[in-house]
Amino acid sequence: MSNPLPEPAPLVAFGCHPDDVEFGCGGVVALESRAGRACCVVVCSRGESASRGTPEERLEECRAGARALGASLELIELDGDAHLEEKAAHSIRLAGVIRRLRPTIVLAPTPVENQHPDHYRLGRLVRDAARIARYGGVAELRELPPHAIEQLFYYALAPSAEPRDLSPIFVDVSNPDVVAAWTAAMEAHATQVKARPYVEMQLTRARVNGLRAGVAHAIALYPNDPPVVDSLARLGRNASRY
Repeated sequence: MSNPLPEPAPLVAFGCHPDDVEFGCGGVVALESRAGRACCVVVCSRGESASRGTPEERLEECRAGARALGASLELIELDGDAHLEEKAAHSIRLAGVIRRLRPTIVLAPTPVENQHPDHYRLGRLVRDAARIARYGGVAELRELPPHAIEQLFYYALAPSAEPRDLSPIFVDVSNPDVVAAWTAAMEAHATQVKARPYVEMQLTRARVNGLRAGVAHAIALYPNDPPVVDSLARLGRNASRY
């Protein structure tokens, strides 16, 4: 009798506001959860500074969005919507989340400044947290064993947030079930999608990336560090299709 394959280690996706993960990389989370990976969406505010929707409404929408993606949800409140500051204490707190959940893959907003200031600041905080999580001597974290993630990938919520100095990897999210789950997760944020066609914008971006990659839909992720493989056979095809 053959041994069952081990379950893939968890994925944690950080977002500043209740809809960031769904709009920015929800298709990736839906893809991974359907492959058997435990996924957790970590939201760092209730969206209380938004023009539409109360914090209570937005948090309920966030719960529905996470369910549609097949992910669990945690709320880790920092300074509040539109008030996020880059503090060592925040990185240490987020490092504690990483130690507790022990993911191999972490997703965070890009640190590109031309976007909502909470987004790029959280990207930097998560980057620092991923490093701090592996330091055994951090006094505030001694109750949790150190943990080193394998990959930190950034997601861009809009074209203006896409890094110009990093080549993306394209994640094929073309499976109709994945697209349907991603769409449902975005549509769960009814207070936001009533005002602007956010769902259409993100699906259109995915279709454009898919055309670049030779698939129907793709989401671009940007590696914080160069990925390392132990065999070229593990690499997928490239977007240029030489």
